[in-house]
Formats: sequence, C-alpha cells, structure tokens
Amino acid sequence: MIYSIAVPRFPRPKVPSMNHDFHIGDKVVYPNHGVGIVEQISSRTIGSMVQKYYELHIKASNLRVTIPFSNVAAVGLRRVIKSADIEQILDILINSKCENHADWKFRFKENSEKMRTGSLLDVAYVLKSLLVLNQTKALSFREKKMLERARYLLVSEMAMARNVDETEMEGLLNRALSKVKLKFPEVTADA
Repeated sequence: MIYSIAVPRFPRPKVPSMNHDFHIGDKVVYPNHGVGIVEQISSRTIGSMVQKYYELHIKASNLRVTIPFSNVAAVGLRRVIKSADIEQILDILINSKCENHADWKFRFKENSEKMRTGSLLDVAYVLKSLLVLNQTKALSFREKKMLERARYLLVSEMAMARNVDETEMEGLLNRALSKVKLKFPEVTADA
C-alpha cells in the first residue's frame, strides 16, 4: 500500500548569491552531515582557473570538509535555521499525520531522500514517521540508524539555533513528542 502525504516544508533556503555570502565563523548545515562552522575561505589555482572554497569543520564527526563555491547549491549548504523556525518543526512533530509504506525498502528509500533534502522539516517528518512505526513493529537496523541520525540532526541544529545545550533541546523535543504519545527509544549499543 502506498500513501501520499503532504508534508509542509520550510521555504527552501535561498541559494547564496554569486558573491557567496558565507563568512568565516558562520554556522552552516551540510545536509545529512550536520552543523558546521566556516573556518576558512581559500582559493586554489588549477591550470589557469582560480577556484574558491569554503573549509568547514563539521561538529559531530570532527570532519574537515572543503566545498567549492561552485558546488554550494548542489550540496545544499545553508545557514542554520532561525530560532523562530523551531515552532514549525515542533508543529510537524505534534500535528503531522504519518503513515509508512509497508515495504521497508521503499520506505527506507523515501526517508533517505527526505534526509538528503537538507530541510529540517523533512528530517522532523522522518523522525516522527519512524517513531510511529516503532510503536507497532521493530525497526530494521538501517531504520534505527536513520532514526538516530534524524534525532541528532534535529537536536544539534535546533540547539545551535537557540544557542542552548543539546540536552535542553532534546528535552523540548521529548515534551513535544509526549503530546502525541511518542518518545525516543533508548539508545543501545546496536542502534
């Protein structure tokens, strides 16, 4: 059975103009990798062409990522959401209707595509749909990993947007989920 669900979305972030308006110290999101900080803006000469790059430090994985200015739109690099946008995310967690495809491969593909969009609303929807599914059946190993990834992406970006500790933001998400009788599963060694 296939369900079509209308999911409200953030307006897509504006693609940075050709002057690339990220600066050193800006908090940015590299979709499906998480929050990072622009640590350096550099350039390299390859042949006769000069290519400019953003050098990011991804908080969660301690990765250093180099993104050419010309690839900013393609990878979906964007600023961290504003504090006011958090209400939209909480609304998704509380009010959206979630129905999951019966075939786990189709469901996983659909959720993976939402995770790659870079939209925190899409990530919130994936989180809620997996929590709803988890109430009726055990999640596959890959779905458990996706649930933990969605949880991390939401908590880390929302905490940075509000400039609060991640445990405080996780508490806010738990309170929102409890309104619809959902909760995060306990983190285990295999999840």
